[in-house]
Amino acid sequence: MTNQVLTGDTATESVTETTARYLKTRHLKDVMTRYMMAVGGIGVIIAIVLIAVYLFYVVVPMFMPAEVDLAAEYRAPGDSSADTLYYAMEEQAEIGLRADNQGKLVFFDVSDGRVLQEHDVLPDSDAAITAFDAGDPSQELLAYGLSDGSVLLVQHRYKITYPDDKRLISPGLYYPMGREPTRVSEDGSAITQVSAQYDGDNTTIAAVTANSELHLVSLAREESFLSDEAEITRSDAMLPLSRRASHMILDVDQRELYLANDDGSISYYDTSDKSAPVLIEHVQRVVPDDVRITSLEFLSGGISVLVGDSRGHINQWFPVRDENNDYSLQWVRGFSAQDHPITDITPEYFRKGFIAADESGTYGIYHTTAHRTVKVVDAGISASLKAALGPRADALLLEDGRRQLQFWRVHNEHPEISWQSLWGKVWYESRAEPELIWQSSSASSDFEPKFSLSPLAFGTFKAAFYAMLFAIPLAILGAIYTAYFMTPKMRSMVKPTIEIMEALPTVILGFLAGLWLAPFVELHLPGIFMILLLLPVSILLASYGWFKLPDKIKKQVPEGWEAALLIPVVVLATTVAIALSIPVEKAFFGGNMPLWLTNEMGIGYDQRNSLVVGVAMGFAVIPTIFSISEDAIYSVPKHLTTGSLSLGATPWQTMMRVVLLTASPGIFSALMIGLGRAVGETMIVVMATGNTAIMDMNIFEGFRALSANIAVEMPESEVGGTHYRVLFLAALVLFMATFVFNTAAEVVRQRLRIKYSSL
Repeated sequence: MTNQVLTGDTATESVTETTARYLKTRHLKDVMTRYMMAVGGIGVIIAIVLIAVYLFYVVVPMFMPAEVDLAAEYRAPGDSSADTLYYAMEEQAEIGLRADNQGKLVFFDVSDGRVLQEHDVLPDSDAAITAFDAGDPSQELLAYGLSDGSVLLVQHRYKITYPDDKRLISPGLYYPMGREPTRVSEDGSAITQVSAQYDGDNTTIAAVTANSELHLVSLAREESFLSDEAEITRSDAMLPLSRRASHMILDVDQRELYLANDDGSISYYDTSDKSAPVLIEHVQRVVPDDVRITSLEFLSGGISVLVGDSRGHINQWFPVRDENNDYSLQWVRGFSAQDHPITDITPEYFRKGFIAADESGTYGIYHTTAHRTVKVVDAGISASLKAALGPRADALLLEDGRRQLQFWRVHNEHPEISWQSLWGKVWYESRAEPELIWQSSSASSDFEPKFSLSPLAFGTFKAAFYAMLFAIPLAILGAIYTAYFMTPKMRSMVKPTIEIMEALPTVILGFLAGLWLAPFVELHLPGIFMILLLLPVSILLASYGWFKLPDKIKKQVPEGWEAALLIPVVVLATTVAIALSIPVEKAFFGGNMPLWLTNEMGIGYDQRNSLVVGVAMGFAVIPTIFSISEDAIYSVPKHLTTGSLSLGATPWQTMMRVVLLTASPGIFSALMIGLGRAVGETMIVVMATGNTAIMDMNIFEGFRALSANIAVEMPESEVGGTHYRVLFLAALVLFMATFVFNTAAEVVRQRLRIKYSSL
């Protein structure tokens, strides 16, 4: 007996020790799990914060102000007694060029003003320089108007070699029309204004003479197929002028000519036909009566004209085409950051920016597309008379009235970015009015980038709107029926099947939407609309018929499986609608409903449109909304539903007034998560739309979303460039929109949970 008692005590002690070890192990697991969950949650937060920080890190440089530094100051190289006509720099901003009114061209080191080469371009004659102009900066062409009625053309060129692995820049001169000047005025009248452009094969010279005549000389070089000789064909035209021209410029394409007159007017000529130039328009006043034009220059690309005046204002004009295909000069925008007469306007070579110098020794850096005054700098000199900007817009030469020359380093990487250019309407060159446009690249180097994010944001929310319009009714109503009315066995099949849909790659949905659904919808468009009509009617009729059936027949179907009987009804209604599509289209829409919508209703139709995206993206969003909503409805405590039913409420009344209210926090979370999924969707939008950045709520038009734009254009963007950073800004906007949606969803969910927690 004693041994048995001891054995029992030992067994009891053993069980106690085992339980203690189990509880200790379980406690340890609980603690480890709690800390692992905490670490995981904190890690997710840190990852999100780091993503946001990196996005800001890439985006912020676009909004940093420009920086300028005075690198050197020295006496103007060459003959300091001669007046400077023009300054220029080669691409590396290491060698500068000074042209003076004595016909000297001086190449010098911009870092210290040391003279490298000096050339006398005037021929051995008594002719003096009476006019001067530099063509488009990229052509490096200089035009000298002479007192004997002739014009001399000179190009400054730079050859780069690498002897001993060191870069050597060798400047030189080239005379495209020969060393002898080209005769323009046959009577020998002095040239008072000159402008010229040269593209290698064609040369156009526009000159105003002292006897108020406008001469247009065109020289075309034609190569012989049988020899290396070239024949030059010349055409001349002359127009009398009734006003005295103070400035004249010819565009880089040699098709447009502008004359600014002493009375503040501008004459705009079409020079496409060099033998017969046509006056398109004469703008009476481009400046107020007491203001005079002091500078006239083309913006890069030769479309816009910049007019500087004696007030210190700069105004941008360019020709706009009306509905009759006629052009007229329109004022586009103005800049008024300077207060003294503008002495020189220097456009950037490849961007839509420029630098304006004035008589007070101040210069301003501007960008036209962004309508932005980037920076105004007091150079600390008596007057800013001549300026030159490097081809990369990173260096500036500035001469004052005492022949002192300053060399500035300019850091101005992203002048085209402003709130206006990103979100507001901008009047772009060659457009009829201000617009919201995204067009980041073009085949032309003179292209004006259009970085408006408004069409992309609009497309993002348009896609989400139509996707949610399609998904919400199906997902929510399906969740209600599945969770509350459906038999458990049927629910065990339906719910996993729908949740499996969420695992389907969106690239597959996009592929099917773009290559199968879009053509199918276009071919059967009347049938698609008839589905929306026949399907609800068919379901209502089938339900009414089921209601009228005898109870004996209805009892043959197990309770909760009635919905399965609607499957053949849905299939039949859809089949009938599609079968009737072509006959209806022929009878009422001339055999082509998309064309009928365009011609008769004025509603544009694209094959890959918002309707297709809404259906495809809706199928991607439905599983998310359905699953979360169904769980929320199914989790409503049973005592609430049984209590409601016991008090006499019908199942439908219980659902609407008890279950949905209790489950509303979860349902709202499902909707917001689905919306976030729709906003951030990429592949379906890329493959199922035309990716056209337009702002139109038309369901038959395409769009371009922020996410799709990032996916399409990021591979072709230059790392660190403006386009690259704007795409990151688009990602930041998308990130912030998702953050706002999720935060709002959580706030509303918490309030709903508190409000209905007493049920």
